[in-house]
Order: sequence, then C-alpha cells, then structure tokens
Amino acid sequence: MSFYKSIVINETTTAYFWEITEDFNVLFRQVTLKDISLARLEKMKSESHQKGFLAVRMLLQHIGYSDFDLYYDEFGKPHLKNTKEELHISISHSFDFSSICISKSKPIGIDIEIVKPKILKIAPRFMDISHLKDLSEPDKIRKATIIWGIKESIFKIKNEKGISFPKHIFENPFCSITETNCTAELRFNNTKEEFDIQYYQLEDYIFVCALPK
Repeated sequence: MSFYKSIVINETTTAYFWEITEDFNVLFRQVTLKDISLARLEKMKSESHQKGFLAVRMLLQHIGYSDFDLYYDEFGKPHLKNTKEELHISISHSFDFSSICISKSKPIGIDIEIVKPKILKIAPRFMDISHLKDLSEPDKIRKATIIWGIKESIFKIKNEKGISFPKHIFENPFCSITETNCTAELRFNNTKEEFDIQYYQLEDYIFVCALPK
C-alpha cells in the first residue's frame, strides 16, 4: 500500500494522494476493473499512464469505492454513482503521484504537476508572464506551475469547448508563492465566474484545487 496522505480542503472537500512506488503488476493485481476500464488500460502505450490510472482506482478502493462506482460523461468528466448523496469528484496524476478529490458541496477541479524547468518555455502560451517578474528562477518555475494548475483545475470544472487558458482564465495576482491560496476568474461566453484556489507543495510536485465561489 502506498497511500501517501489526505488534505482537508474544507469541511466538505478532501483530497487523497497515492505515491506510486509499486510496479504495474502489483497495482493490477490489487484493483478490480470493469470491462470498459480494462479496455482503456490496454490501449495506453505508456506504463507511467497505466500506473497512474491504476493508482486512481487504488485510491477509490482506499476510501470505500471502486472502479465500478466511477463513470465519465460524454465530455470526459468523471462522476461517482451508487452513493447516498451527490458527490463531486476530480482526478489527476503526474509521474509518481495520483490524486482524487471528493466534494459533498460543489463541483471541484484539481491538478497535480511535477515541478520542472521546462514550464518556463511554454509559460507565454498560457499565462501573463509579467506575473513572474522579479522572481528567482526556482520561484518562477514554481509559480508558473501553480498558474498552470489553476487553469487546468478550472477547465476541469467547466469542461466547455472553446475555453482558452490565456484568453479566458485569469489568476488574480499573488505576490508570494509561499501563500497557499488565491482567486481566479473565468471570462467566457459573456459571463464571469470566480473561483477560490488552494495550492500545496508535495515533494517535487504542486497540487492545485479549484472551487467555485
């Protein structure tokens, strides 16, 4: 078992993390998959993606659910069924970590990303790079990773065709990357929606969680 930790986001929302230390066969033997999930797993070309997929199912089993409780809608958004109350779920995985977040109150979006220098090369494609001004190189990398996670998390909540990271999702400026929260806005189709953002460092990874205000 490689359950890593849980983080309480608020009184109705908790995130769970699995550190992937097992090889593929160990994970595969410990999960029960429905046929559609097994077919999806077999189509994955990367073992890293396969292990991330299985680790998500390990997390579901860890908190009392299973792959049979998880389904995806026509837009690819995950949902839980067979529950006594309406629950919202979001899923993310990156290299050695998988995460799920369960909310009893609001739609939720999460993203986990490894902190890597190459984020700065693509930063101009998804963010206002003036938000990295006057930071050291390591802090620029970390902040750009946080901002990517903010945009990815909001996109997972809305999941609408046509949403652009640089054109429609805007993080409100936050001066210090040692903070753990900020706010952001989605401006799309002549409407504006606000989101509360929380972010955390986990080993060499950044975890970001978005909730509608």
